[in-house]
Amino acid sequence: MTLPKLFEPLNLRSLQIRNRIFIAAMCQYSCEFQDGIVNQWHVVHLGSRAVGGAGMIISEATAVTPEGRISPWCPGIWNFDQVAAWAEVNAFAHSQGAKTAIQLAHAGRKASSYREWSGPGSGSVPQELGGWKTVSATEEAFDGYEPPRRLRVSEIKELVKDFADAAKRSILAGFDAVEIHAAHGYLIHQFLSPLSNQREDEYGGSLENRARFLLEIVAAVRATLGHNIPLMVRFSATDYKEGGWDKEQTAIVAKWCAEAGADLFDISSGGLITGVQIPTGPGYQVPLAQFVADEVERPVGAVGQITDAHQAEEILQKGDVEVILIGRASLRDPYWPLRAAHELKAEINYWPPQYRRGKWPN
Repeated sequence: MTLPKLFEPLNLRSLQIRNRIFIAAMCQYSCEFQDGIVNQWHVVHLGSRAVGGAGMIISEATAVTPEGRISPWCPGIWNFDQVAAWAEVNAFAHSQGAKTAIQLAHAGRKASSYREWSGPGSGSVPQELGGWKTVSATEEAFDGYEPPRRLRVSEIKELVKDFADAAKRSILAGFDAVEIHAAHGYLIHQFLSPLSNQREDEYGGSLENRARFLLEIVAAVRATLGHNIPLMVRFSATDYKEGGWDKEQTAIVAKWCAEAGADLFDISSGGLITGVQIPTGPGYQVPLAQFVADEVERPVGAVGQITDAHQAEEILQKGDVEVILIGRASLRDPYWPLRAAHELKAEINYWPPQYRRGKWPN
């Protein structure tokens, strides 16, 4: 029986991943207030997706500094207590055959925000209630948030080092790969887009300058990881606004990232500004991933309302993208990969023995 492409192994550098199903990074906002330490929620949440047969599980956005957290309830990897906690998550995921990646992030002007079920549910947490002053490429606020402070060049250089140091801790925590979060309106995206970057120094203006922060991070993280560990980058391929970041700029900068040592690109969209029309629907971001894949000689992952096994297989069979990232469908069904194997009649050898009665027949 021919194995569906969804269940073909994928090699990234020295890492072999058992299938092409990646669990996309999804924020959980479930650390204790302010400590940035993952806990039993994260062990069960991510561990269940490993039991469920995913090839690669990408952690939620994990801050490289305390000020980089999206919210006071988000995880970090700036200290060794956090390393130890992440190591427990990774140990269980590995015991179930999954590989793990950490999404290293800095939220920039979208940091210090409320989680949906605490406080008003949006906007900035005041400093007197445990929030903090945010930073960005700009002094312009994200809609509904407090204005950030514009980063000095010396601080940008320090943040590059923070990403590299966080990558070093990530390997100590047992992660198999690293993803740099350059999407969804967070700090790196704030530098990339001309809508949020009007700087006149070496980090603003031309595409080369706006991409400089990301490229320095990619180079520094690659040097930290060495030759064998894969490095991925997540992009928002468009701001959905004329004059903003778009798929053409994404493809160009992805090529530069590949030259600097990136191995795979995870293509999402939006998040920088509010008030734009996003054409949602099944697989709505797949054409963006296909565009980048046609321009870049590296594997590309597609994400965005991919919910059905046959839909996912059809996307891969077109030959543009190499990976399917499952997000919200995984929140509804942690065992989505096993169900997909059943529906596609894929003969895989990593059904948990406890669950084999669910394998065949219907």
